[in-house]
Amino acid sequence: MIMRILGEGQYDIADKHLEQLNHLDTALQKAADASDGTAFASALSALLDAVRSLGTPLPNETITPSDLVLPDETTSLPQVRELLSDEGLIPG
Repeated sequence: MIMRILGEGQYDIADKHLEQLNHLDTALQKAADASDGTAFASALSALLDAVRSLGTPLPNETITPSDLVLPDETTSLPQVRELLSDEGLIPG
């Protein structure tokens, strides 16, 4: 799966890591639902850090459609709420 972090780049994520990323996504969803800004910032940072560490960065010159686009760490709680579905940011 190709994930893009806005303003940063794309990462190729192996399927074996999706369960771990979904766990972090669930924490983000719970923080957003609770309007807990501190927990939200922490959960978003943890999710993005995991994408960076588990994924393989794609070269900037590689043009590949992203399967999923994630907000960057400066995205506000209200903005992320607009992106969240019933499954969070990461489906599955």
